[in-house]
Amino acid sequence: MVSADAAVDLMASSLHLVMLVVAVLIVPAMVVGLLIGLFQAATQINEQTLSFLPRLLVTLLAITLAGHWIAGRLMDFCVEVFQRAGALGSG
Repeated sequence: MVSADAAVDLMASSLHLVMLVVAVLIVPAMVVGLLIGLFQAATQINEQTLSFLPRLLVTLLAITLAGHWIAGRLMDFCVEVFQRAGALGSG
């Protein structure tokens, strides 16, 4: 049986990892979206592809650049979870 402290600690670390990974992928797209929105407001150009395509490309670039780091963090977390599970089973 998992104690309440262990469950809360696992949930906290998993939420922290999710927020970190999502921030790495979403923040650049949000910044580009804000810049495109300001450009559209200043020039009154209301083209949907003008706002979608740059955000898509920046998100793909962020995945390309940070993919190895994200995969490493997820693998480290997976190993940590299995080590905790092994410690619970033997203890």
